[in-house]
Amino acid sequence: MSEPLKTKLTYYGISPWEIEVLYGFLNSRFTVLEEMIESNDENFVSFLNIDIPLEFNEAFFKWFDFKRWEKVKDALKEYKRRRGSRNPLKIKINFTGNPKIVFIIDVIEREWFNNAVEKIDFVVELLPHHLDPQKIPKDIVEVNYKFDAESIRWRLDKSKSKEKEFSFRGDVWKEIKKEDKQ
Repeated sequence: MSEPLKTKLTYYGISPWEIEVLYGFLNSRFTVLEEMIESNDENFVSFLNIDIPLEFNEAFFKWFDFKRWEKVKDALKEYKRRRGSRNPLKIKINFTGNPKIVFIIDVIEREWFNNAVEKIDFVVELLPHHLDPQKIPKDIVEVNYKFDAESIRWRLDKSKSKEKEFSFRGDVWKEIKKEDKQ
């Protein structure tokens, strides 16, 4: 028998009840590890990082079950509703794979936050285009997406190789020089 898959929830500013709800949805498919951390970003009252040990693709949603995924999305939207418009919430969802796919939801307005959560699974259809070897920098190990409230869609944001980091602006990847990071 194979070892169960492990997912990890790292968070601050999330109530035990809220974690318990999410834990319930994830625990049916994963062994769930939890770590409450100290606040590390003064811009956000609450933060949740979800590490999913599977690739972001259609097979994940079939295996995890679409109905269960909808319940996870509803829980995340409820987290935002409970905080109101003045208490920002940041969520990162990391899917293992080659490359690792990361979704960063840090939209302040609840309407756009909910829209971001709803549209995560639509990105599956865009991955072949976004990860086209002719378009993406070589040897990428991670691709980050951020929700753009202005265009109301997920956009490529950054990618990382072992030695370099790139940002996606306009329609091209540009290397972020060390001096640009400071």
